[in-house]
Amino acid sequence: MTIGSPLPHDSAPLHVTGQARYVDDVPLPGHALHLAFGLSVKAHAEILSLDLTEVRKSGGVVLVLSAEDLPDMPDLSPTVHDEPLLATGTVHYAGQAIFLVIAETHLQARTAARRAKITYRDLPALLTVEAALAANSRFEQGPILWSRGDITTMSSAHTVVEGEFEVGGQEHFYLEGQVAVAIPQEDGMHVISSTQHPTEIQHKVAHALHLPMSAVRVEMRRMGGGFGGKESQGNALAVACALAAHATGKPCKMRYDRDDDMVITGKRHDLKIRYKAGADASGKFIAVDFTHLIRCGWSQDLSLAVADRAMLHADNCYFIPNIRIESHRLKTNTQSATAYRGFGGPQGIIGIERVIDHLAHTLKLDPALVMHRNLYAPLGAPPQTTPYGMQVEDSITDKILNSLVETSRYHERKAAIDAFNAASPILKKGIAVTPVKFGISFTLTFLNQAGALCHVYQDGSVIVNHGGTEMGQGLNQKVAQVTAAVFGLTAAQVKITAADTAKVPNTSATAASSGSDLNGKAAENAALTIRDRISAFIAEKHQVLPETVRFKDGQIRVGAETYDFARVVNWVYQARISLSSTGFYATPKINWDRVKGQGRPFLYFAYGAAVTEVVIDTLTGENRILRADILHDCGNSLNPALDIGQVEGAYVQGAGWLTTEELVWDARGILTTHAPSTYKIPAVSDRPDIFNVALWTDSNIEDTVGKSKAVGEPPFNLGMSAFFALSHAVSACGADYPALNAPATAERILMAVNRVRNV
Repeated sequence: MTIGSPLPHDSAPLHVTGQARYVDDVPLPGHALHLAFGLSVKAHAEILSLDLTEVRKSGGVVLVLSAEDLPDMPDLSPTVHDEPLLATGTVHYAGQAIFLVIAETHLQARTAARRAKITYRDLPALLTVEAALAANSRFEQGPILWSRGDITTMSSAHTVVEGEFEVGGQEHFYLEGQVAVAIPQEDGMHVISSTQHPTEIQHKVAHALHLPMSAVRVEMRRMGGGFGGKESQGNALAVACALAAHATGKPCKMRYDRDDDMVITGKRHDLKIRYKAGADASGKFIAVDFTHLIRCGWSQDLSLAVADRAMLHADNCYFIPNIRIESHRLKTNTQSATAYRGFGGPQGIIGIERVIDHLAHTLKLDPALVMHRNLYAPLGAPPQTTPYGMQVEDSITDKILNSLVETSRYHERKAAIDAFNAASPILKKGIAVTPVKFGISFTLTFLNQAGALCHVYQDGSVIVNHGGTEMGQGLNQKVAQVTAAVFGLTAAQVKITAADTAKVPNTSATAASSGSDLNGKAAENAALTIRDRISAFIAEKHQVLPETVRFKDGQIRVGAETYDFARVVNWVYQARISLSSTGFYATPKINWDRVKGQGRPFLYFAYGAAVTEVVIDTLTGENRILRADILHDCGNSLNPALDIGQVEGAYVQGAGWLTTEELVWDARGILTTHAPSTYKIPAVSDRPDIFNVALWTDSNIEDTVGKSKAVGEPPFNLGMSAFFALSHAVSACGADYPALNAPATAERILMAVNRVRNV
């Protein structure tokens, strides 16, 4: 079977040989121009004067644009039109674009952009969630509140735990930075962009140039990583290039330097979580109360949906009879936080996992036991409902958790770690298990749709274009496998072309872990339409029913005859039967009312669990991940090799978020961790020496493509087990609960060690 085969990434040979073509590799005409933004160095200020004389005199400069040159300022926002391309009188964060330089080379543009003379009048800058809360600076009139049951039942609890902890943001750190090219055409604009959302780029460029969307074509062959950071953040570059190309009549290109990329673009939303939870003596929840203080930055971007998903995942795998979730979406003078792998889900999940950890510590119970006592009813039992009213019909957390605890020898190793810690005064080990339940679908219902275009040529070769974007995750290979399975071909016989708005219109972003679910189904539907035509033709020729025709191993079998696929296709072509079709898919069953916080926002849930073992040095706070054991639910995996790679990468990225990746702004609101030298993502040496990853292979109960499940975002949350393993290690130093903040850097671990030791 082509579906389920562990095939390598289709571009793997190109990746390792350096032949894979990205936007920056696209050859441009010799007269192409290059762009750079002039950036604000103030977090919040009025621009009193803007002298661009030296910028215009700088070598190679062709044109300089500021707000006064763009009276009809283009908007970049994916939501509420609050992001002007260039600052209009006031800057709202350090890194905001004030003017645009168009020059003959990339270096000339960047050099010129630093020669502006700008005078400001400082305005009060809100940099923290506390400051924004005090100023009532937010993106909705008040906090969003969802609840179920009676939170006052907490008064009857045997044990109540409460606390507050900070969870940091995260830089996307894609290998390929933000980049775009605009090439003027006789009838519009051709844009090549490193983007997860070609249709949004198309829409924004069309709006900026006052063109219909049909006059703007956006093409995207591959990205060198996205992680959500290219869902909306690429708008600025594409719009700037399109404006410059329109003004000069020449191709224009813009590529952020890594430092500029980190300073300009949004990050994962950081937040402060306040919690209070009550449980009986066994650790079973009676009531939980959460407050999320989410730092959204200077513009709305996708923050409301991110904050919603954090609320939607505040239960994770656990049935909580009485729960209250209060969410504050706070406006600050920092980069506009944006989509990041998990899209708020991890921020919600880590809250309840912190409660489990704190509760287990207080009750002196194993956290795994507290987890088991609170899990949703398993598959086959009468389903329980989430706080937002969705029935959990597919819960397999109990099976996954039981299996992983056994195969990882969790209890045996935990006892050994306790013995090690008792005898080791300086090094302390920790171990933790974290389960995950992650909802799959866009919470904005209309985005759950996809299209595809399939052609079968008269020689039997097949080509497919779909609405998804390839960012290294292997989406194109999976779509090729799905299409090949329909025709009984190998994946190598199906060619996937670059994402292109001129071929598949009105696409949704490749996000929400929905790339394979949506585009795989759309491609399958397109291929099935063509296969049905072929079947009907050959069946009529042999006077049999079309459903008896079989497509397998590059051949078509009908009755007692077997023909090469290409031969039959040529007959179909000569019979003047179409060998081309579009395909479409809309996710069924979903409905969601975000105002009420009620409905079925997800088609299904993906599950998983991880056990992580760590060691810390109590004199320095330095630490290492020693071992990770993961069991993750992919349903019937479309490609186990790709899915295991996604799980491994997601775990490491999730662990990085909560351990080493620290974003630091100074008192002026300037990001000081704006380069690889100051921002620490996990390296190859940071992966656990023992890294065991297995896939749970039960079929999805929903009718997804191949009965598979999404794998992009859910396993990111498994990295939380590293954070709670560090908490366990610190707890070996004293009786108090460690109350670690995230990221648990070496400094924070050392402070926590001293705190529990009362030093």
